[in-house]
Amino acid sequence: MAAAATLNPTFAPGPVGQPDIAYAPNWDTYQARAKRHVEGGKLARTLPEGFPAKLQSDLVWDGATISDQYQWWYRLTENDITEINSALKHFKSLGRPLGEITQDTFPLPTLHATLREVSREIHGGHGFKVVRGVPVARYTREESIVVYAGLAAHVAPTRGRQDSRFDGRAADVVLTHIKDLTATVDPHNIGAPAYTTEKQVFHTDAGDVIALFALEAAAEGGESYLASSWHVYNQLAATRPDLIKTLSEPWDNDDFGKSGPPGYTARPLLYHQPADDASGDPERLIIQYARRSFTGYWGLPRSADIPPITEAQAEALDALHFTAEQSAVALEFQAGDIQFVNNLSIFHARGSFKDTPEKHRHLVRFWLRDEELAWKTPQPLQRVWDRVYAGVTPENQVFPLEPFVRAPSSGEKGDVVVK
Repeated sequence: MAAAATLNPTFAPGPVGQPDIAYAPNWDTYQARAKRHVEGGKLARTLPEGFPAKLQSDLVWDGATISDQYQWWYRLTENDITEINSALKHFKSLGRPLGEITQDTFPLPTLHATLREVSREIHGGHGFKVVRGVPVARYTREESIVVYAGLAAHVAPTRGRQDSRFDGRAADVVLTHIKDLTATVDPHNIGAPAYTTEKQVFHTDAGDVIALFALEAAAEGGESYLASSWHVYNQLAATRPDLIKTLSEPWDNDDFGKSGPPGYTARPLLYHQPADDASGDPERLIIQYARRSFTGYWGLPRSADIPPITEAQAEALDALHFTAEQSAVALEFQAGDIQFVNNLSIFHARGSFKDTPEKHRHLVRFWLRDEELAWKTPQPLQRVWDRVYAGVTPENQVFPLEPFVRAPSSGEKGDVVVK
């Protein structure tokens, strides 16, 4: 099979005035841009009002030492697997659609406590946990997804919408596939690296919790990289407070033609939430961004008729990526792993990979929410969160069993409004 990079289609440039920046970060370009800005002076020397000089929390960690401080995985025991198999048998006996998978219809009387602890770790601990050892080889594809949904329901019960249409009809598509599709899909219709073998840079998704389940690992590469966005914040706050200011101001997020005029949404990438004595919520910091919203990717270049990003924003994007890269932890996906990540406190990325006829990297993804432990959603993000979580019903949920390019990540225009 040809390398994915050779399939990268030629497309029109972005808006007039767009800085020299692409989806794939370039270290030399970043360093040159930073040097110009620093030498040019007039950079903000103080943080925005109320922003902390340094965050102190278990959510602040460095990948170089995290494994010494925290056991980031839980391996299912034989008793756990016996209980999972009993829950699978019980759910199948009900004859209900997959949208009705809940803690009640997929009962795990003993494992439930462990999975609730996973949720607490995600929301208030280190922000991520890998549940390891789901015996995918024993299950059909549908059974694997039932088990995945059942386990996830005990961690974060609410499943979010990732696409609003399926097979030509309105639907709440709650499960999507992460797999190289360049051999079967026109590259001009691929607008996200999730459907290629290319490196995926640091970013966040939509929603509170990301769950990724490995049906199969790559023949080579494809590591999952996680980085604490709180650690990244501390590094930038100490050295470049002007970049914190830039991140806290509105950015024009490209909607890629998926919504009406003007085709973009202005909102900050960085949100600070002071401690709230009334609710008991601690101080929190949230960074929400996808680099391709500002640079485009393959069949979805940044729209030509919306404002270009600024030079300061271009530097900030690179600063987020390279600072995260320097402090990330690499987790090698194994078949049967489920990775749960706090999307509000952690950036994630992926290494490039190679498949073979015998081994194809194949993940499936949920966007989840645990109403019991959920963080307060910043008001500018509420519209996005509503698109993910509002109005999703059990009867309208769709769990596609085969990979496809979801509409918000394709090069085609349409009426999908998610992300």
